[in-house]
Amino acid sequence: MEKKKITVQEIADALDHSLLRPDITVKELKEGCGLAKQYKCVSVCVRPSDLPIVIRELEGTDVLPTTVIGFPHGTCTTETKVFETKDAILKGAVEVDMVMNIGRFLSGEYDYVLDEIKQVAKAAHDGGAKLKVIFENYYLTDEQIIKASELAKTGGADFSKTSTGYAGGGATIHDLKIMVEHADGMKVKAAGGVKTLDAALAVLATGTVRIGTRSSKNILEEAVKRDEKGELFLSDEGELGTGY
Repeated sequence: MEKKKITVQEIADALDHSLLRPDITVKELKEGCGLAKQYKCVSVCVRPSDLPIVIRELEGTDVLPTTVIGFPHGTCTTETKVFETKDAILKGAVEVDMVMNIGRFLSGEYDYVLDEIKQVAKAAHDGGAKLKVIFENYYLTDEQIIKASELAKTGGADFSKTSTGYAGGGATIHDLKIMVEHADGMKVKAAGGVKTLDAALAVLATGTVRIGTRSSKNILEEAVKRDEKGELFLSDEGELGTGY
């Protein structure tokens, strides 16, 4: 592909710095917020119970506080997801990443999945927040990714998202291209396996606009070095791994 220049800040503007590990401590949360502020990441994505801490740490900055809903398996009830969404917004979240009910989707219960997305989207939008729907592509075929994209769009989601980072695989360039092609006005977020600058550049080259990662520091430090050499370009050569 023809080389396209990108800036360090444009990369930072795509990074949702992820602080979702089950064993993450308050000290690590504060350090993660400090890193996101230092590198001007677009957001910090945390567990719902951590929102009050993160809101305090991000006060006075442009870094967005975001959280997850029904995480990581998406199997709680629709009513629970709606409550979680409303509660998260009351606590200061401006974006919520909801895990689709994967089992119901794989069972072909599309009406159930659509209704749930609609209810959570309404709760999010009524509170002035955006909704990302996590598909968990590791379990899906290409055709199912297309169907999930259709349901997310019809349900009112603002973003479709590849993964939680807790399945056997995360984002892939192949899946992202499908999601971007079928986004129909939604934005696309990659999560899981984007741990290097080259991986991030390859993801962004697909038209994906957000990346969930806990490797923001490594990605952006390498971006600065490459930018200083005049060598910071989008590329389709990066390899993605697993996990956040």
